[in-house]
Formats: sequence, C-alpha cells, structure tokens
Amino acid sequence: MSLTPFDALACPLDGQTLHRDGKSWRCEAGHSYDIARQGYVHLLPVQKKRSRDPGDSKDMVAARQRFLNAGFYNTISDAVNRAAAGVLPEAERVRLLDAGCGEGHYTRRLAESLPETQEAAVVGLDISKWAVLAAAKQDKRISWVVGSNANLPVLPGTLDAVLCLFGFPVYGEFHRVLKSGGLVLQVDAGPDHLRELREIIYPELKPERPRNETAPEGFRLVASEPVRHTLTLTGQTVIADLLAMTPHLYRASAEGRARAANLSELTVTVDVTLQRFAKL
Repeated sequence: MSLTPFDALACPLDGQTLHRDGKSWRCEAGHSYDIARQGYVHLLPVQKKRSRDPGDSKDMVAARQRFLNAGFYNTISDAVNRAAAGVLPEAERVRLLDAGCGEGHYTRRLAESLPETQEAAVVGLDISKWAVLAAAKQDKRISWVVGSNANLPVLPGTLDAVLCLFGFPVYGEFHRVLKSGGLVLQVDAGPDHLRELREIIYPELKPERPRNETAPEGFRLVASEPVRHTLTLTGQTVIADLLAMTPHLYRASAEGRARAANLSELTVTVDVTLQRFAKL
C-alpha cells in the first residue's frame, strides 16, 4: 500500500479546511494548530474538554500497548482487516479514520493489510494525548490527531470508512464525515468478554443489556460477525496489563484488584461483535 498524508482535516472551531503550513495547520480564519515534534496535531480546543486530561491515562496506554503488541487481540484486528478488504475500492485513493485509535495498534495493522496497489490516507484520532503520543512514536506514516468523536475535525463527506473499536460511537458525526455508502466498522464487547476476569474482580456480575441489532439512524446494517476464542495469559505482568487497559481497573474494588494481582495464570474468553454499517 501507499500511505499519503491525510488532507481532509477541518478546524475544530469553525469547520473550515485546514492547510499544512510548515509546522502548523491553519484555516482561512487564521486559527493555527502546531504540529508536535512527534508528528501529531492537537485539535481538541480547551472549551471542548470535559476534564483537564481527558481519555486514557499514560499508564493505561502503556499497558494496552504492551498487551496488544504481544498479539493477544490479533484475531480481532484480523477480522476488521478482512472486513475492510472486502469493501474498500482498490482502484481509488481512500480515506480512513480510526475514531478512538488508542495507541494505534488496530490503525497500523489495518494500514499494513491494505493491498500494495491501494493508495490510502489514514488518520487516527483519540481524546487522550497520551494515546496519540504513543501512536505517533510508533508510526510516522499515519496522521495522528488529538480530538473528540463528538466534534470530529474532519471535512464533511470525505471518508470511505470509520473504525470505532471498543470506543464511543457518535453516529451523527460519523454520518457527517462519511461519503455516501461509506462504512462504519464497529467492534463492541459481547456478554462473555473477559467474563473470567470480571468474575474474579467483582462480587457479582450485572445482567447484560440486550444488544441493539438495529442500525443507527442514517445507516443500514451490512453485516454482523462474532469473534470469539479463549486466551491463556501467563504471568502477573500480562494479567495486570489486561486489567489496566480496561475500565474495570477503576470500577473494581481494592479487594477485587488484589485478587487479580495475585494471579499467575488466567484463561479468559474473548467475545466481541464486529458490525458493518453503511451510510444511506
């Protein structure tokens, strides 16, 4: 594949086209956003933040990076890549967004899976500056942006596909930035995902909410695919990384976290659903 610079960024303040100007991105109104020395750009205005340091912490990002780079979730990544390969137009230049990219593991693997003849502009976006910093350090060919799914700094109708993996989908924004027929590739945890770990850290599990199988407004459901298997994790470090990269770290009690910390081996179920939605 041939990765090209992403050229459809929009000013998060007024929605105008951003143009590269040396080490900054600027819009015609004069708003300017510096490119960090690591290569990413911060497009999350202070007034759009809900906290001083939103998103995953530095420690959560590091744990996720170690766990994913070890290949434990490659079956999920492979399923996403196969789904994308079946729908992206090979003969054309495509634009892809990973909305909630984290440290960029799935973004990088998708870019690497594209055919050699494919020309693509790929951007990874996350609200966590620590996640985007880690992503930018690992791959300079992809554009990396600190931003929010609630206000995507992307021009309308410019994207062929949006990835949202274990993230927070904002379908109105996805609909706005996608071309007609453009796709959302979405991965969500199923009822048994990491059940064995959750049974250890919680006194009891809450009943699972029934999954909504209807398509979001403005989209149609193209396909729904389960991805399910088991993982055997050996060693306290990798088990701690799995817990640290999930919201369960903060939801569990101190006693629950202590029980997990004493584990030297754990077999867990991976249970996720990959859905494809097409913009109407």
